Amino acid sequence: MNQKENYNWNLFLKKEYEKPYLKKLLKSINIEYNNFTCFPKKQNILSSLKYCSFQKLKVVILGQDPYYKDHQADGLCFSVPFGVPFPPSLKNIFIEVNNCFKNNSFHSSGSLIPWAKQGVLLLNSILTVRKGNPGSHKKIGWEFFTDQIIQSISNKKKNIVFLLWGKYAKKKISLINLNQDHYVLTTSHPSTFSAHLGFFGSKHFLKTNNFLSSKGKKTIIW
Repeated sequence: MNQKENYNWNLFLKKEYEKPYLKKLLKSINIEYNNFTCFPKKQNILSSLKYCSFQKLKVVILGQDPYYKDHQADGLCFSVPFGVPFPPSLKNIFIEVNNCFKNNSFHSSGSLIPWAKQGVLLLNSILTVRKGNPGSHKKIGWEFFTDQIIQSISNKKKNIVFLLWGKYAKKKISLINLNQDHYVLTTSHPSTFSAHLGFFGSKHFLKTNNFLSSKGKKTIIW
């Protein structure tokens, strides 16, 4: 097994935990969680890595920061726990999935853990947020940490699909090493305000599966 195949999230995290920026970030997060209500729960901050192993990873979907209302954030971008009503962006994501595969049934749960377990990394650029205050943990260090994740994936794996939705996510294209034969798909964000500007009809889920199939990889059951 070569070095790239032997790589995993634990090796990545061990390396990052030794860096001063992450020690400073974790200190800031502890202060925030001790003094304010923050999401997701501390034990779920790294759920995107927990449920999607580096070895199985095939697709990266990038979000911005977690949902900031009670009971919604579960550590996976766009996902909500079982039983929680779908936020508008997630509802639009499921609509486009159905458009891609001509499904007449709708998802019964907003939890995207089943996607993650198949190799879809659902990564927010900012991993935490203060309740009721979107973007409140911007520029405290999470962006650098998650950029390192993207670069590690980009450099150590081949033929990964990157789904970049909206202006914020599209800025991450510069982190992707296209010499590794990755497949980058961009369109508008699935929010209520912009889904009609390209997200609907983009066929990203179908295109992703077609690409994976062309590379001999198992497709995703969306």
